[in-house]
Amino acid sequence: MYRFLLTPRWWGINVFVLLAIPFCVFMGSWQLSRFEGRVQDHRAATEQATSDRDEAARPLHSMLPVDKSTSGRRVTAEGHYGKQLLVPGRELDGKRGFYVLTLLRTDSDKALPVVRGWLPGTADPAKAPAPPTGEVTVTGALQASETPGDNGVGAQGGLPAGQTAAISSASLVNLVPYRLYDAWVTLDKGDAGMKAVPASAPSGTGLDLKAFQNLGYTGEWFVFAGFVVFMWFRLLRRELEFQRDAALGLVPEDQERTPVPSG
Repeated sequence: MYRFLLTPRWWGINVFVLLAIPFCVFMGSWQLSRFEGRVQDHRAATEQATSDRDEAARPLHSMLPVDKSTSGRRVTAEGHYGKQLLVPGRELDGKRGFYVLTLLRTDSDKALPVVRGWLPGTADPAKAPAPPTGEVTVTGALQASETPGDNGVGAQGGLPAGQTAAISSASLVNLVPYRLYDAWVTLDKGDAGMKAVPASAPSGTGLDLKAFQNLGYTGEWFVFAGFVVFMWFRLLRRELEFQRDAALGLVPEDQERTPVPSG
């Protein structure tokens, strides 16, 4: 009864099934591992953010370049404050306002962008407190350069003079006359009565849309594997029904030689 499984047509079907199922399972497992990796990164970032608040600040140069292991860590740097910029359209505690960003000129002949704090309302230079004069020591959380358009970072152009949409060396290079670190720092305590801006987790460590896309793709690949198995059994059942009908003489002679399951 099952001799039809040895026909070229069924050889092709069987080979396809034997290749498709492992492939779907492999792809589903790979997507699941991607999701689990993002969950682990998120857990590690959360634990690191908690421990970072209590650890001693380290010199800035020892924590560069910024990566997942150093983002959010407390650092300290010395220098003189220079040019000041405003970063509009930033929310804190559910309110819209702006960051006050001041460039700290260090002994390395480079400038470190420092977010001294947040103020509510529309960005206005008159509202922003002037930076301290003389040599200062800043302590805060190290952050990687922002990417315009990601995680709520503005990407708009045409801002008034003295404003920037993103805190990144690429955005600031044409706005300040200094060489820049590819990093920035948000102070532990807001300067001059401003609210401190909390550190954010490094990019790619949160349970964001991409993480749940990986989980969704995992389900899709396993569903595909199940669908392949279901269709194979359905074709097999139809073929057996055809063979039974042919044995009972219910199939015309011209169809007995080339069985075609009905749709």
